[in-house]
Amino acid sequence: MPGADANPTARVGRPGADVLLVSLASTAGLREADTELAASLRRAGASVAVATARPAREWRTMAAIELAWALSARRAADAAIAEHRPRGVVYSTVTAALLGPAPGAIRFDAPAAGNRPGRHGLWQRPAERRRLATATLLVPWSAGALVEAGGWGRRLADAVVVPVPVEPSGAPEHRDIAAITYGAHPEKKGLDRVLATWAAARRHDEELVVAGLTGSAVPGVRFAGMLSRVEYRGLLRRARVFVTAPRREDYGIAQLEALVDGCGLVTTPSPGPYAALPLARALDPRLVTGDLAAAIRVALDDPLPGYAERAAVALRPWRRAEVDRVVEADLLPRLLA
Repeated sequence: MPGADANPTARVGRPGADVLLVSLASTAGLREADTELAASLRRAGASVAVATARPAREWRTMAAIELAWALSARRAADAAIAEHRPRGVVYSTVTAALLGPAPGAIRFDAPAAGNRPGRHGLWQRPAERRRLATATLLVPWSAGALVEAGGWGRRLADAVVVPVPVEPSGAPEHRDIAAITYGAHPEKKGLDRVLATWAAARRHDEELVVAGLTGSAVPGVRFAGMLSRVEYRGLLRRARVFVTAPRREDYGIAQLEALVDGCGLVTTPSPGPYAALPLARALDPRLVTGDLAAAIRVALDDPLPGYAERAAVALRPWRRAEVDRVVEADLLPRLLA
């Protein structure tokens, strides 16, 4: 689904592509996910063209904004289909598929039915039902996204789950940061709840780093502002605990990155597909609770031995090599059938 940090460029690949990837590219996370999928398809031997929607005007309502993005994606797809005559089309995000000009697969982190309630999804939800029901293939980021989409009467054979890969960012470092959280989209991510809980739960010498957001000085809290990927992942390798309390989680790439870089994951049991939630429960159920303050203290004072090592094993399906295997063995043959 679209956000504010859009990519101003539109790109397409070379003629005669096996696969056309129609990319909304409206957020940094979506751009990274589409780059990963295109690269994986190419490693599987496919020629891939990428058609990127141009930024849409930020209208006053989400329904209007997504209509503008869907129209932009349609224009990009129209031009790319005419130029490249692809054997298969993948619409990346439901929004990119809503007005798609040709049948194709739909890749999504979460359906509008789950994250566009009320007036926010006035036209998107019925359009989504039609598109999901007639898609050539569903390609959710997680099994939870497929469940939330409801399947629309489709057989599981009509879906291939392809996660966004998550890799360790480097060797573990000295864990000199007590806790870290990701502050972008603070309302959705529940930053207010994290800050309030941290103020009550912290000890005088403990600091919470808020990445991706600037803010006024708060005792025990350091706002790190916008960071490069290298800087942010470096902070994860130094942090003992990643704390989050999302009001809804469509996927949770920040939580998966925290786990793969060795942080303990403290989270509320939030609604949404939330791929990291079942992993966090399996690793240490004490850290997944509505009592965030208690979970923070457990994570800092009584961490389970071998947590990071078990997290690394649990995250194997998210490693790039495993995602490549799924793309080559399951996804690409279905796209080209």
